[in-house]
Amino acid sequence: MAEDREILREIWEGRLPVCFTLATEEVSTPIAPDPFYLMVPRLTYFPLVTDKVRRHFVRCVVPEKHDNEMWLEFEKCPLKWHYPIGLLYDLLVTNSELPWQLTVHFDKYPDNKLLKCPSKDVVESHLMHSLKEADALKHKNHIMALMQERDHKQLWLGLLHDRFDQFWSANRKLMEHSAEDGFRYIPFRLYAPQFTSKPFMQYLVKSIENEKRLTLEDLLQRANLNFESKGPFQVVIHGIDLPLETHLQWISEHLSYPDNFLHLCIRYSSP
Repeated sequence: MAEDREILREIWEGRLPVCFTLATEEVSTPIAPDPFYLMVPRLTYFPLVTDKVRRHFVRCVVPEKHDNEMWLEFEKCPLKWHYPIGLLYDLLVTNSELPWQLTVHFDKYPDNKLLKCPSKDVVESHLMHSLKEADALKHKNHIMALMQERDHKQLWLGLLHDRFDQFWSANRKLMEHSAEDGFRYIPFRLYAPQFTSKPFMQYLVKSIENEKRLTLEDLLQRANLNFESKGPFQVVIHGIDLPLETHLQWISEHLSYPDNFLHLCIRYSSP
């Protein structure tokens, strides 16, 4: 178990260097502000780590936009704040170039593409909703329903303040299962924009079926898509290329994001 805890900690401590630059057309000062560099946790959400970014750039936009909601963009693609940062990077960045170059906006919020996020309370509500959805798949929502309010706060504050021990003191309860049965279903989302216009695919997959421990390959087969048709591919989470023979139960226990979902990206080699 100590070794497993080290894996959990390694995943928790994953970071990405990001370079934030204010959109040129929004600069209102004679000299454009310097870019702002930040190391951000892969597991968290942008609204939880960008207060400093906002303070750095807001003085350089026209005063009437100071209270506008800030949003981020990568190569003309608005970033969904309700996706974990590591997922956004794995999904959108094909050349692994670092630091990740993002554009900051205070104007023309793309309401048709992004949910509004006026405060961190909205992120907390999103996290709790996702945890309940994941627990419904794993335990018929029994664990979240039995947890006390202080446990829910431990999960939120642990993520908000980047405290591994605080988060996992509560999250370990959500990972409990019997050795023979594993989780009822594996909470996952499969991102394959090459195959579908939907944001992600989601379907019911057990961890153990007919006494056989199911693998990542089993999960992919149930998508009924010929992933190999577009060439060699990887299944990536936290920047890791997962071997297809890895057991789903192990992946779910050790590599789930704080929302308790596996966010799996299908990636093809750049030509």
